[in-house]
Amino acid sequence: MNKEIQKYNESQSTTDQEICDLLFYEINRNLTEAENKIWHAHPVWFLEGNPIVGYSKLKAGIRLMFWSGADFNESDLKINTGKFKDASITYTAIEQINRDDLFRWIEKSRTIQWDYKNIVKYKLS
Repeated sequence: MNKEIQKYNESQSTTDQEICDLLFYEINRNLTEAENKIWHAHPVWFLEGNPIVGYSKLKAGIRLMFWSGADFNESDLKINTGKFKDASITYTAIEQINRDDLFRWIEKSRTIQWDYKNIVKYKLS
């Protein structure tokens, strides 16, 4: 595990750390070609420079966010919880994580992507 992400996970409460560790493991295992790092103070995975998936601590729990998730057509993901075409789900207990759903969402994140890396270039043209 990336030392910065490990430090982030370890800074959470016991319950939240379990959630973060499981999310890290599943995302990393299923998105092997992605780069991961702390970005804007949260763990995020990137494909070709584009943010794909990440998680963060909110008052309500640990939010798992997919940057292009609004186009996944997944009823369990709440749309537009941040910016652009994102969708997310918030967990308060490790038992709430459905690994089959998570795998499917990660697969969709690989193929359904907005080009956030170049979005500013496109807006200026």
